[in-house]
Amino acid sequence: MKTRELTFIIVALLLGAILGGFVGELIGSFLPPGAAKILFTKSLKIGFETTRVELYSISFTVGLMFKINFMSVLAVLLVIVYFRWWYI
Repeated sequence: MKTRELTFIIVALLLGAILGGFVGELIGSFLPPGAAKILFTKSLKIGFETTRVELYSISFTVGLMFKINFMSVLAVLLVIVYFRWWYI
């Protein structure tokens, strides 16, 4: 696999996760209270909060958090199926 194809797949997976999460939140905001609303709006946060490191002359902030919901997982799975269908 060429590096260009690998970069394209990684970008497609990230965009699928981001757009899927956005669509899930959007759909969940229009649903009435109930199980469907919980399915679309409930998310799981994985990662670590921002941490500030201050040295004598240098200070920097480090943090990484993934917010995963149902639609972001579904979108990533659809991207994987698409690339398996067309590229492999």
